[in-house]
Amino acid sequence: MSEPRKAPNILFLMTDQHRWDCLGRARPEVKTPHLDALAARGVWFDQAVCQNPQCVPSRYSLTTGLYPSQVGVRNNNQAIHSDDLMPVPTLFQRLQAAGYLTIGCGKTHWYMPTRPGRDIPVPERSTRGFDWRYMSGSANTMWHEPHTVFHREDDPETARRSEAWWRTVSPNSGGESFEGYVGRVGDCTGAEMREGWLMTKALDALRRAKKRGGPWHLYLSFEAPHAPLEVPQDYADIYSLDDVPDVELPPEGASLPRHYNMYHSDEIMTRWTALPERERREVWRRYYALCTYVDAQFGRVLEHLKSTGELENTFVLFTSDHGESLGERWRFSKYSLYEASVRVPLIMAGPGIEAARVGSRDSRCAELVDIVPTLLEAAGLPHPQELPGESLLQPSYRRGGFAEFHSHGYEEILHAPAYMWRTPEWKLILFFDGYLNAARRGDGPVSGELYDLRADPRERCNLYERAECLVVRERLTREMLYQLAINWSQFPRYASHSRNR
Repeated sequence: MSEPRKAPNILFLMTDQHRWDCLGRARPEVKTPHLDALAARGVWFDQAVCQNPQCVPSRYSLTTGLYPSQVGVRNNNQAIHSDDLMPVPTLFQRLQAAGYLTIGCGKTHWYMPTRPGRDIPVPERSTRGFDWRYMSGSANTMWHEPHTVFHREDDPETARRSEAWWRTVSPNSGGESFEGYVGRVGDCTGAEMREGWLMTKALDALRRAKKRGGPWHLYLSFEAPHAPLEVPQDYADIYSLDDVPDVELPPEGASLPRHYNMYHSDEIMTRWTALPERERREVWRRYYALCTYVDAQFGRVLEHLKSTGELENTFVLFTSDHGESLGERWRFSKYSLYEASVRVPLIMAGPGIEAARVGSRDSRCAELVDIVPTLLEAAGLPHPQELPGESLLQPSYRRGGFAEFHSHGYEEILHAPAYMWRTPEWKLILFFDGYLNAARRGDGPVSGELYDLRADPRERCNLYERAECLVVRERLTREMLYQLAINWSQFPRYASHSRNR
């Protein structure tokens, strides 16, 4: 009788605001050798999308396996502060219950602070499934989780040096200011940055886990390449400006519709377009350098597992919470359903992948809600039937990729939603103007955008009203409505403190 298969370790690698095409596999001038090697021994999904192009709802979605409106967290101003209100367990709670040692290093973005005028109860916070927890920042930050080692307390000198830049570039906007995007060469080496500290803690935890025995799950989540674009000294000169193309600004008269209150800063874009071409390319060079930096950090953990003999029995998945516009379509940041913002990198490798798929490029309509069922299957656990995602280890039956968008940033009042349905060939966006309750009355027009992604990958020509595209538009609309009808029948929830008008 053959022995039962040993439960694999699970390594979940994640970045923040990482463009889908800033991998060597997608854009050869970007140097990401470790992630490229991961794809070579696994599968690269080149059409993957997030379910909401904002940090908080995207992270709730991908760690629960539910769409943002099913969870009840729809923008960056919402969070679920009590585990009693969570509709399902997190991925980490499921793995912990199955006997995995769960290690969390880096950003989850589960909690938000209370603010003046907001009557939001803040009960005792939870680690939501982590046995060991490490975070940058300090215990006094808005993302505080209990039983956590923070780098400001654990390594104050490194914290002081690595976070000095954040205090100088609009700290209240997370670095998403003009100065934050222009960036600079930092005063620290890669090892001295926050990601370097997190990586060191992750390796220490893996050594302890190996001695402890049994399967482990490591969630390693970096904030880079999110702005501000502070590049470590030892990565500043990896790229020549000659390797970096200029951002192609939209031509005069190009069709650039905007689905309602999408994040857009006239000041940033006025200053951006006034920059000489060389300085615009410098921004992209720094973004490339940060992508190479996080790749090198991921390389450290992959090399460690190889040296300890654990890599062959470790299932690895890499992705990001959403993309980054980086000057395209006259904008920066995320907060839209356009390609640069809504598409994400996604790679998996390890035991359980069919030999015929190793090294392949998979163009299915993958979504971040697929992560939970994929990692549960990799661990030998059942697929919870209430979850809408598919396991990426199995054939796909999905016809398109779905995302939703409910106003940008940290607004307390919900706007009417915008919904996206995307295939590799077409993208449909439907939305109402105004706030949610006004849209409920049904007295306003439905606006839309339709793009032929094969002929118009930069989404400059809106075909929504074109007579020759009505058949395609109606087909995509039906597919989207079917998706909503099926998935919204389970877990339709509002965050406990959201307000509508």
